[in-house]
Amino acid sequence: MKKAVVTGAGSGVGRAVALDLARAGWEVAMIGRSEAKLAETAAMAPEGIFFLERCDISDADAVANAGARIETAFGGIGVLVNAAGSNTPRRALEVLSHEDYHALFGANLHGAYYCVQAFLPGMRRRASGTIINVISDAAKQASPKAGPAYSASKAGLVGLTQAINAEERARGVRACAILPGEIDTPLLDKRPTPPDAEARSRMLRAEDVAACVRFCIDLPAHVIVEELLVRPR
Repeated sequence: MKKAVVTGAGSGVGRAVALDLARAGWEVAMIGRSEAKLAETAAMAPEGIFFLERCDISDADAVANAGARIETAFGGIGVLVNAAGSNTPRRALEVLSHEDYHALFGANLHGAYYCVQAFLPGMRRRASGTIINVISDAAKQASPKAGPAYSASKAGLVGLTQAINAEERARGVRACAILPGEIDTPLLDKRPTPPDAEARSRMLRAEDVAACVRFCIDLPAHVIVEELLVRPR
C-alpha cells in the first residue's frame, strides 16, 4: 500500500519527505498548520497525488478528525512520517516560559502521539504499517543550542518509538526513530542567534533525512531499523 501521511509537510524535512515519496509514486496526505505552505509543497511535484489537511497536531480532537478524513479519502495508510517539530528562541532554562515549554511538547511529542493513535488502528487491522519519527540527536545529548524543552520532548519521542515496537511488532507494525544532527531548515531561524551561511553549508540537508526515511520504509517488512543516528560529516 503506497499511501503515506507526512506531518510538517509545509517546509523543511516534512516537505522533503512528502516530495520524495510523491516522486516515487506514493499517494501522500500532507498535514501542516498552513494550507498555503502545503499547497506550495504539492506544486513542487505536480505529478504527485496529494491530500492536503490543515491541522494543528497539538490538538488531539483536530488530529482525530483529520485522521478520519484521510483514512476515508485514501482507504488506509501504510506509512506515517512524524516530521513536524518546533522550537523557541527563548529556550534556555533561565528564560524558558511555561507556555513555550508546553507548546514545544505539544508540537514535538504530543502531536506525534496523537497522529500515531489516529493511524495505528488501521495498521493493526491490516497487520502492516511503518511509523517513522523524525527526531533529533538532541534526544541523545542535550545542548544549549537545542534547549531543555526541545531535548526533553525529543527524548520522549524516542521512548514512544520504542514502545510502538515493543507492543505492535507482533501485529505487523514497525517504528523507526531517525535522529539527525544539524539540518539546514527554516527551524534554524528560531535560534537565539541563527547560524550564518557558512555554518549552514556544513549541515545536513532536508533531502538527506528524506533519503533516510525512504531507506527505512523500503526495507523488507520483516526488518526494523529501530534507531538511526545520522550527522553531517
